[in-house]
Amino acid sequence: MAIRKLKPTSPGKRSVSYLDFKKITQAKPEKKLKRILPKRAGRNAEGKITTRHQGGRQKRFLRLIDWKRDRDGIPARVTTIEYDPNRGANIVLLTYADGQKCYIIAPRELKVGDEIVSGPRAEVKVFNNLPLEKIPIGTMIHNIELVPGKGAQIARGAGTAVTMSAKEGGMATLKLPSGEIRKVKLDCRATIGQVGNVDLKIVKLGKAGRKRHLGVRPSVRGVAMHPGAHPHGGGEGRSGIGMPSPKSPWGKKTLGKRTRKRKKYSDKMIIKRKK
Repeated sequence: MAIRKLKPTSPGKRSVSYLDFKKITQAKPEKKLKRILPKRAGRNAEGKITTRHQGGRQKRFLRLIDWKRDRDGIPARVTTIEYDPNRGANIVLLTYADGQKCYIIAPRELKVGDEIVSGPRAEVKVFNNLPLEKIPIGTMIHNIELVPGKGAQIARGAGTAVTMSAKEGGMATLKLPSGEIRKVKLDCRATIGQVGNVDLKIVKLGKAGRKRHLGVRPSVRGVAMHPGAHPHGGGEGRSGIGMPSPKSPWGKKTLGKRTRKRKKYSDKMIIKRKK
């Protein structure tokens, strides 16, 4: 997708840029495949804020994505390519030969009218979904399962792709975009190719309002607060964060602090941590 810029008639439009939506063929989503997406604003069931800096986003519907791709052997044709406000990648409406419809993430270079097949007997070509056992080494893949039959969990974002470097002992070795190298069972499925919207990372929002439409509220620096609100606050004039290390608003160490929870099975599969 190309990048579209506006005529600089105001400070907000001077640096703003958008994705070119020429490939979008349908504006409204399929009625049976959309759900109301309630606004949580970072709050839990008790109404307490558990994730800060969220709220006030634009209203939008949730599109139901088929992450499992388990309709084996039934060919599907690409009906429309649509914009999804809930993710960076576009989505594709597939119509199967038996009449059933579903959404999937739009791979790069996919066009209306292309045919897609899933299953172990599917042809090894771009856009098809197969078990890792059937995919050749060195192939770029996305929408990869971590548990067989659970559905795709990694490499789902815009422009992402994973390279399969080896297959041994019932496991496939994958190199993720983050630099992490991990093993995945050969029974897990993946889609061949790269996710579309590769240019999303160079899009400039241009103004604060677009950030608010996405549901992101302003974030205030700790050093700008008073000492009762943040450990970095207080002091005369401009002051540093103090020693020995940066703190969260609740006094916990943040610099170099690991936040990933221990996952007994998943940790065994990681050969090299992400950079």
